[in-house]
Amino acid sequence: MEYGFLKRLYSVDRRFFLKTLGQIALFFGFSSVFSFLSSQDRPLALAKSGEKMAANQDRTIIGKVVKSEEEWRRILTAEEFNILRKKGTERPFTGRYHDSKGKGIYRCAGCDLDLFHSDTKFDSGTGWPSFWAPISENHIRKEEDNSFFMRRIEVLCARCDGHLGHVFNDGPPPTRLRYCMNSAALKFAEDKEGKRGG
Repeated sequence: MEYGFLKRLYSVDRRFFLKTLGQIALFFGFSSVFSFLSSQDRPLALAKSGEKMAANQDRTIIGKVVKSEEEWRRILTAEEFNILRKKGTERPFTGRYHDSKGKGIYRCAGCDLDLFHSDTKFDSGTGWPSFWAPISENHIRKEEDNSFFMRRIEVLCARCDGHLGHVFNDGPPPTRLRYCMNSAALKFAEDKEGKRGG
């Protein structure tokens, strides 16, 4: 009789324990998922807020350059075409600008639009040329990129829609952003007179 009572008590306590354990796991599971999703939204929020902090804001309307795929193939190298038109990525530490120290303007390799000034370039240690701000937010376009099971912010040229790279929220002040670009998407124009582009 006493054994049956203890068995029932143990069974009730075990059910209560498992139920409580399940609720705790569910709570922490939801909060970790929520925390993960919030952290994934942070780059987009910072990328958008960083636009206001970027130097040399201008409201110039950028005229579009539109070409057929065949035309792009004719004017771009195979690597430039793969990156600018097919959203490819060069291997880290292989691009010609990842370690460049020259003063001047980095332009779109597809349409020559001024994109970044060397004053905003920094060594991110990633193997790709990195900048903390574009010459003008008007010269780039940003889109959400959910490829490869990741949420990233893609950066494109505002004039020709060429893929340049991505922007992340781990850069230096004042924007705290890292525009991680492909060298093959850029061409460098040395600034011999020390003027900034626009």
